[in-house]
Amino acid sequence: MTTISENSTAPAAPEPAVATGLIGFVPVGIARALTLGGGILSVASCFTAWTWTARFPGDLTFYGSPGGLQMQVLVTGLLTTLFALSSYGVKGTRWLTPAGADAALKLAALANFAIAWFTVGAISITLGGPVNLEPGGAIVALASLLALLGALALPFERPKVLPVDPEDTGWDQFKHRAGNGWDSFKAAFATGPVRRLPSMHSSVEILIITGILAVALGVFTYGIGTEYDELFLGFLITAGLGFAAVNKSGLMQQAAQLTKKHQNLSIAGAFTAAALFPFTQTDDQYATLGVYILIFATVALGLNIVVGLAGLLDLGYVAFLGVGAYAAALVSGAPTSPFGVHLPFWAAILVGAGASLVFGVLIGAPTLRLRGDYLAIVTLGFGEIFRIAVMNTDGTSGPDITNGSNGIASIPNLNILGFDFGAEHVIAGFTIGRFANYFFLMLLIMAVVVLVFRRSGNSRIGRAWVAIREDETAALAMGINGFRVKLIAFALGASLAGLAGTVQAHVTYTVTPEQYLFAGPIPPNSAFLLAAVVLGGMGTMSGPLVGASLLFLIPNKLQFMGEYQLLAFGVALILLMRFRPEGMIANRRNQLEFHEKDETPATLAKAGA
Repeated sequence: MTTISENSTAPAAPEPAVATGLIGFVPVGIARALTLGGGILSVASCFTAWTWTARFPGDLTFYGSPGGLQMQVLVTGLLTTLFALSSYGVKGTRWLTPAGADAALKLAALANFAIAWFTVGAISITLGGPVNLEPGGAIVALASLLALLGALALPFERPKVLPVDPEDTGWDQFKHRAGNGWDSFKAAFATGPVRRLPSMHSSVEILIITGILAVALGVFTYGIGTEYDELFLGFLITAGLGFAAVNKSGLMQQAAQLTKKHQNLSIAGAFTAAALFPFTQTDDQYATLGVYILIFATVALGLNIVVGLAGLLDLGYVAFLGVGAYAAALVSGAPTSPFGVHLPFWAAILVGAGASLVFGVLIGAPTLRLRGDYLAIVTLGFGEIFRIAVMNTDGTSGPDITNGSNGIASIPNLNILGFDFGAEHVIAGFTIGRFANYFFLMLLIMAVVVLVFRRSGNSRIGRAWVAIREDETAALAMGINGFRVKLIAFALGASLAGLAGTVQAHVTYTVTPEQYLFAGPIPPNSAFLLAAVVLGGMGTMSGPLVGASLLFLIPNKLQFMGEYQLLAFGVALILLMRFRPEGMIANRRNQLEFHEKDETPATLAKAGA
């Protein structure tokens, strides 16, 4: 008789991991209902009065008509409600979350909570306490809080973490627990793979792209037209967290798939949407910001060739913008110009771009054999030498060319084929002012720069730039003429900056040395230009354009912060570089390099895309 003995000390099979939420005491069903109910209640509260007096900007005293910050709470509340319905699997809403609903729902609820409590706090501070809130203000505060608590209680699969070593010091144990907590927090917002787009007719895909561009135009127009400080700060909160929620839902990745499939059409549509911006304005006030943003973005895209594609750290790039502006101003008929020459615009623009090209070659030829920090120091010196040189060519310290610190003033408006850019014009019943005229001209120049960037980035010379950027020694060993390739990048980037500088001289009426500093509170300057390229995404076409738009608009709107403006701006950049080091729109290589331990993204942008 055979006896089979059992080992009672054998380890039992590990129990399956139980998915729990960041807030574990709320049941899943109640948490999801809280989130949905809080979203619906937030939307409904936007149609009630939040304060009794119109002294708070936006006049939130009306019933049935949301205004001011209420519109932003309405958007985040709708986003929370729709994502909550999608998490229930309601028919007709699943397409909203192709990467899963819960992570997007948490960020949408966070956005709703942040903007609602910001508004309630602003009302209390401005009017002297929460006693000035009407019932609608209290309702939106409570509803957004309940929605956030419910969203944070939604279950997620927690990552496996190593236990704390009891022999470690107290500080090491604290760091270990903090690291485990941070890993769990990140896992709460993790998403699954994005579902592929279903096959659709090309006309439907083009219609969707049109809708995306219309939304982008609407968001930009709303942001640039914010009339008071609280509204713009609320816009930053809503746009930042709202886009993060949409990105987590997977809609951004699917939109990227569509625009990549119809790339040329998407670019043409983007320029068409931008051209419609002046027609959305009732006066020239915000067209002024628009044309300055285009100038800044064009120069940033030129710097992207030097830094993003060729990997050359240029800290004096704004000097090439100044060379183009000064060269054009000297030959455009300004009364303070010592030359007394008034060339037509096509000739002045060639002079500006050509002068920057020559300076790019003259500076690059003796210095581009340097690498890294040494090249950065040389370019920084060139930027300062240019500024000091134009300061001293005033007829006293040097030859009378640039009129010294007074600059070249009274630069006349452009007149191309009888079209006076300084006068108002009526187009299709819309009155187009001076800055709108220059906006359209700058849009055409940006189209040229985008074309140059795309063609050069996808060419043989563009691939040589990328090879030099990644490993110059290996590129030289493979037969690439590193010096010639880098000089071409340097000269091309300089000429594109000079192209933008030509228009800048006519837009600002005056060019002075103080406009071309290495760093300052208001762009364009070399530090902001470099930040725009890094922030937007080096090596991509749309990244620097988005980065430049944000870096020009935000400092302009945050002037009420005074001396703390640069501090807040610096903290924001540090946080962004910590959590999104590859930039907002990253290319394939940077995305993989900075997220080696993460899952490979479903949709990656390539250089020039």
